[in-house]
Amino acid sequence: MTNDKTYDTDVLVIGSGPAGGSAALLLATYGVDTMLVNKYGWVANTPRAHITNQRTLEVLRDLGVEAEALAQGTPQDMMGDTVLCTSLAGEEIGRISTWGAGEAHLSEYSSASPCPMIDLPQTYMEPILVTNAAERGAKCRFDTEFVSLEQDSDGVTATLRDRLRGDEYTVRAKYLIGADGARSVVAEQIGLPIAGRSGVGGSMNICFTADLSRYCEHRPSVLYWAMRPGAHMGGIGMGLIRMVRPWNEWLLTWGYDIEGEPPTLDEDEARRIVLDLLGDDSIDVQIDSTSLWTVNHSYATEYSRGRVFCAGDAVHRHPPSNGLGSNTSIQDSFNLAWKLAAVIRGDAGPALLESYSAERAPVGKQIVDRANLSRDQFGPIFEALGISGGSDEDGIETGLAMCRAETAEGAARRRALIDAIELKNYEFNAHGVELNQRYASSATVPDSSAEEEWVRDRELFAKPTTRPGAKLPHAWLVDGDGLRRSTLDVVGRGQFSVVTGLSGGVWERAAAAAAEKLDIPIRSVRIDTPGLRDAYGRWARLREIAEDGVLLVRPDGYVAWRRNTSPNDEATATAELTAALTAVLDR
Repeated sequence: MTNDKTYDTDVLVIGSGPAGGSAALLLATYGVDTMLVNKYGWVANTPRAHITNQRTLEVLRDLGVEAEALAQGTPQDMMGDTVLCTSLAGEEIGRISTWGAGEAHLSEYSSASPCPMIDLPQTYMEPILVTNAAERGAKCRFDTEFVSLEQDSDGVTATLRDRLRGDEYTVRAKYLIGADGARSVVAEQIGLPIAGRSGVGGSMNICFTADLSRYCEHRPSVLYWAMRPGAHMGGIGMGLIRMVRPWNEWLLTWGYDIEGEPPTLDEDEARRIVLDLLGDDSIDVQIDSTSLWTVNHSYATEYSRGRVFCAGDAVHRHPPSNGLGSNTSIQDSFNLAWKLAAVIRGDAGPALLESYSAERAPVGKQIVDRANLSRDQFGPIFEALGISGGSDEDGIETGLAMCRAETAEGAARRRALIDAIELKNYEFNAHGVELNQRYASSATVPDSSAEEEWVRDRELFAKPTTRPGAKLPHAWLVDGDGLRRSTLDVVGRGQFSVVTGLSGGVWERAAAAAAEKLDIPIRSVRIDTPGLRDAYGRWARLREIAEDGVLLVRPDGYVAWRRNTSPNDEATATAELTAALTAVLDR
């Protein structure tokens, strides 16, 4: 797209993780000249982030790569029997149906999205994003380190270092995206304000290979939490055995005292920790890698400065509780990329870009607070058992014995344990946290509706709505071949869409007129035409507007504006639709 030779690229993306990889893929898909650089010579070489929620799969679906993710991910029915135990081979304390896989949650999840949950470790996600970005035209440079930037009213000049040759050079871009992780140099250099605090806990990861099928096949899960002596040092009170690939590849997380010196973790010590949590020293364990990391509770209150934007862990830093990290990062990029593309094409004014921070910064704060609260919500489990999390082995055995006692006190502890495990739904089945993100910015046009009411818990239950600032609800439609298509399948893909019903033909004509006037593509979607029937009647129950009303849906699937009914004439419809688009796009 860049013709001006004073620019080397339209957008320079720093970092190839979930935020950077998805940004490059989105921008390349939208036809934006994009360069992605990665400090290292590889994409993720440890599994790190893994839970992939429905909204993220919807983004991948919009990009046409959902099938690749589904093919490589562990399916939802193998994710959700989360186990609490004294060790993997030891006594089982309880189980939690998680990630929407339990009977009480599965129908909620399946009705909210055309996509399931999957477990897709970062070692598999990043290659999907970066490979497809390169195939669609993004220039990807590895062993290339970001050094510094200078920006002016026309663009950004970044200094990069080739880590193989050792020399430095500059790249001139119209915009820059800093997706360079929790130690973001970009965020630091542009002075993004970071609230909260870092280093609230210390943790170690140990990647290992072992055949654990005899302990896991009958209770398939992503997570197995082991209550062991010393576990309190991580701040959670349990060690974690995480499935990477069933049932041979694993990642163990164990804590250390953040106030002391970081531990020296050699292969022998790593094997000792692994075998202790497994509870079976006869297992053949191969240690693959080890690393240390710190638990953070911090977030940026603003996501941009001038022509530089940050996304992903650069602006929200938190423990892995709730599995929100890579999901939020990819969704950051989905929000930003279409706006950058619109401004670069000349379809929108620069003020559209200000809506990125307005819309995503509140989401970042919410998920940081939620993840840290979930981390703390293991406490009631230890209280129910009558122990302090991670106490010595005698204390754990005594506490478990008290919970097993055939006495009134034992019954009370068992009741408290059930309640404590139920509380963990806020971590493992937080469907509302995953899907109830609402935007309020210049890129939405609010209507006269009363303030949104939440009858059910906003964090636990997804609530579909067509209010401006909400994601378009999913409903299955039937196309001309009799195949099911989601409402999300007929919008997005880099374009604005006008969604109406069979009697809303005036909006189809208004969309054509507005598209011509503003010189932008606008897709028209008329539900209940022969090729797109509301065969189940679900859309009629979800749309919250009359059949001849209209929704203006942004390229990221969010409702920008709506009108309950059609006006009496095409001129009015065209004027109102054009006015809404003009406001959203800062024309």
